[in-house]
Amino acid sequence: MTPGQILASILLALAIGFGGAWQVQDWRMGKQLAEQAGLHKDDLAAISSAAASQARGEQDKRLALEQKLSGQDQQHTKELSDAQRNQARLRDQLATADVRLSVLLEDSANGCDVPAAPGAAGVVHAARRAQLDPAHAQRIIAITDGGDRGLIALRACQAYVRAIAP
Repeated sequence: MTPGQILASILLALAIGFGGAWQVQDWRMGKQLAEQAGLHKDDLAAISSAAASQARGEQDKRLALEQKLSGQDQQHTKELSDAQRNQARLRDQLATADVRLSVLLEDSANGCDVPAAPGAAGVVHAARRAQLDPAHAQRIIAITDGGDRGLIALRACQAYVRAIAP
């Protein structure tokens, strides 16, 4: 063998050796990358599962709150409807003179000289009473109706704030 052929053989052997080493290194790195990818995939699955669980929990809380608020809204609507029905019945009774509104009169000695209407004496501890004109009684009922609606709305707002507050 000539020195050129020996040199070529040595270079060929070195090239094959480097190529083999390169291939072995590639296999090792591929295995490590595959293991890291598997671990990364497992971590992502765990994170996704935790996030989905938390989202379900939040959704369940929101649904429970919506149901609670719906029940409170129904209760508020019922209270308002009952109050309006009672006010309408009272207005009707006042209009037909089935019911008369009256006020207690103080003694004349205390400086109140409101004349009592005929037959206005009542049985409330022998106190004197004066009946109100039906038109005035209607206006008073309208005022109390607005007040009742306001109180019902206030209770509904307070219940809403208590329900959504932590």
